[in-house]
Amino acid sequence: MLLPIVLGVALVVVLTVAIVQTAKARQAAARHQVAADQAAAALDAQSRSSADEREVQAMILGSMEEGVLLFDAGGTRVFANRAIRRHLGDAPASADLLLPIAFRDAVGRAGDDGSTVRTEAETGAPTRWLRATAQPVGTDGSVLLVVRDITEARRLDAIRRDFVANASHELKTPVASIRAAAETLGDGAIDDHDAAHRFTEQLERDADRLGRIVSDLLDLSRLETGSERLDRAALDAIAEDEVARRQEQAATAGVSLTVQVDGVPAIRGSARDLALMTGNLIDNAIRYSSAGGSVSVEVRAEREAVVLRVTDTGAGIPQRDLPRIFERFYRVDQARSRDKGGSGLGLAITKWAIEAHGGTVSFTSEEGKGTTFTVRLPQAPAPTP
Repeated sequence: MLLPIVLGVALVVVLTVAIVQTAKARQAAARHQVAADQAAAALDAQSRSSADEREVQAMILGSMEEGVLLFDAGGTRVFANRAIRRHLGDAPASADLLLPIAFRDAVGRAGDDGSTVRTEAETGAPTRWLRATAQPVGTDGSVLLVVRDITEARRLDAIRRDFVANASHELKTPVASIRAAAETLGDGAIDDHDAAHRFTEQLERDADRLGRIVSDLLDLSRLETGSERLDRAALDAIAEDEVARRQEQAATAGVSLTVQVDGVPAIRGSARDLALMTGNLIDNAIRYSSAGGSVSVEVRAEREAVVLRVTDTGAGIPQRDLPRIFERFYRVDQARSRDKGGSGLGLAITKWAIEAHGGTVSFTSEEGKGTTFTVRLPQAPAPTP
């Protein structure tokens, strides 16, 4: 009787232990599953984060103006952004195929020496200037090449150098003439009435020219920094005023000067700068017209623009000079322009004033028959009530 009871108790104990162990095993398995799920989630998040980071990096590198090339230690291309194709025409598969040669040499030196190498090269047609920086990446011999287009910077630098040289020359000429006249008067010419009169007239002309150059330089500098466009200006009234101011100049040159205006909408801008623009075009037309010629000024509305046309029957512009007439200090006829007191800045000022008002300028010219400048300026919005 006792044996069955003992066996029953033992069986219950064994079953109880088995149940407890099974429960513990299930709990452990559940914990392991949770840990596994958490690890999988972390890996998935890390993977997504890495993919997002790579996508952001690719987006940033792809939107750069600079071209980027990455070569491994063997010279094989590892990465290239879109801009590199714009700069070089292609993304070479290896450093050995890289052009210009100066860039290839820079990559080789950076990989061999572990130093940063900078170089510039001229390429393409039309000519462009590119600046490249090759620098080692890490310690395995990889090289990163960054390429930048510096054509515009070089052009602006050349313009700046030319401007300084031309301005110095233009200012030096009347100054030298004034000094020579003053020295001549001081050496005794002042006692000769006719000579004194001649030299004082020369002094006055050169002083006027010097003042005109300085004034034009100041106007050009102001326009390059931005024209104020706060007023509602009437271009027809401005044209009539500028024509009236130059009637004496036209009469002295033997040139007929006429103006025709229609009622035109207002322009939003600077009346002062619009007067500079109009006056320079009229002044230029008179200077390059011979006695017996004519200059006509017309202002009218066309679609949503106000159009100014200045037409002369002068010498016209040679074909070779057409692309350069808006350059500072550029003259079609050097001797004639200086003889008539021109500063060489009138058309440059005109172009800046037009662009500052959101307008455009075009011209037609034929040698021996004359020139027509056409300026189109946007109408001002209707005033709010």
